Amino acid sequence: MAHQDEIRIGDAERDAVMVALHDHFAKGRLDRDELDERLDAVLSARTRGDLRTLVKDLPSPTGLPEPEPARAGTAAPVLFGGPGHPAWRQHHRHMARHHRHGPPFPAFPLLLGVFLVLAFTAGPGTGFLAVLQIALVVWVVRAVLLAFGVRRSRRHLPGA
Repeated sequence: MAHQDEIRIGDAERDAVMVALHDHFAKGRLDRDELDERLDAVLSARTRGDLRTLVKDLPSPTGLPEPEPARAGTAAPVLFGGPGHPAWRQHHRHMARHHRHGPPFPAFPLLLGVFLVLAFTAGPGTGFLAVLQIALVVWVVRAVLLAFGVRRSRRHLPGA
């Protein structure tokens, strides 16, 4: 069996380390030039050892799986970016804070209903075009609301 640092990596492993590097940059541990150099090196990394050398001077989480103590019974290995990984938990804590409460907007059933009514009354071509126009209007309205919502939340941040 190959040594852990000699095992080839894939996009998931690279992505996990890139997320960790961005987090360390946001915390002031890396400057912009250093971040850019390390991100370039991550993209060209081929083994776990290549990634480990890029984050060896940074505290956890580094995007690499931390060795877990062996437990009695079954122990599932922690994969790069998997559910047991620190970056995974951090991502889900972030998503929980920004989770929209309430039922999702029922766009598909409404558009299907409009299409069926118009398809049987004015023809399927008319129904299809009407559904496309409605979807475009909903998409534009949601984009505008999102844009203004992001600006509004930035205005309330300290120091912004």
